[in-house]
Amino acid sequence: MRRLIPCLWVALVCGQSAFAADQVPHQAEQYRRTLTRAAHVEWGLDAPIATLAGQVHQESRWRADARSPVGAQGLAQFMPATADWMSELYPNKLGPAQPYNPGWALRAMVAYDRWLYSQNQATNDCDRWAFALSAYNGGQGWVNRDRKLASRKGLDHLAWFDSVERHNAGRSAANFRENRRYPRLILLRWEPLYAAVSWGAGVCTERYVM
Repeated sequence: MRRLIPCLWVALVCGQSAFAADQVPHQAEQYRRTLTRAAHVEWGLDAPIATLAGQVHQESRWRADARSPVGAQGLAQFMPATADWMSELYPNKLGPAQPYNPGWALRAMVAYDRWLYSQNQATNDCDRWAFALSAYNGGQGWVNRDRKLASRKGLDHLAWFDSVERHNAGRSAANFRENRRYPRLILLRWEPLYAAVSWGAGVCTERYVM
């Protein structure tokens, strides 16, 4: 299963400036409680809200009606096939696919993150989230192949940053660049943005707080 995520196109489509991209959009507050509740269900009271908020920021800039040129939909930018698969995987928790429904989208995103997190092991939680986010963006199969390639090259297959992230097991150049930017933007750019305005702690604090 592969899911294409458009990410940075949203700011342009929605008419936002580059400066606005470095601020928490006013729409974010509208969905803050919904995201927090969904995160606590999946991750407990110590859920990384700032990390998850950063992911929504990267995906849609909190636009519930966002739609990418390739058909990804809603706050979490699910492709229709992935949204349907999530509904089948968690029928009682999610019900029918509703990617344009903010509550459904945030619950599904958090559940999918949790599932991907369970599929990946890493040297620390920051790297583990990077693996999971890479998989959210491009598919767990690619992450597995990239790990194997890094291992064959003598690098640590349990470390994302400066290790597995450097290796491409076959993606196109454009997809590889997009996929590698995705975890870094969420974890090292948007996570600290939300942590700084009291959305809670993230998972990569040690990388950006001296």
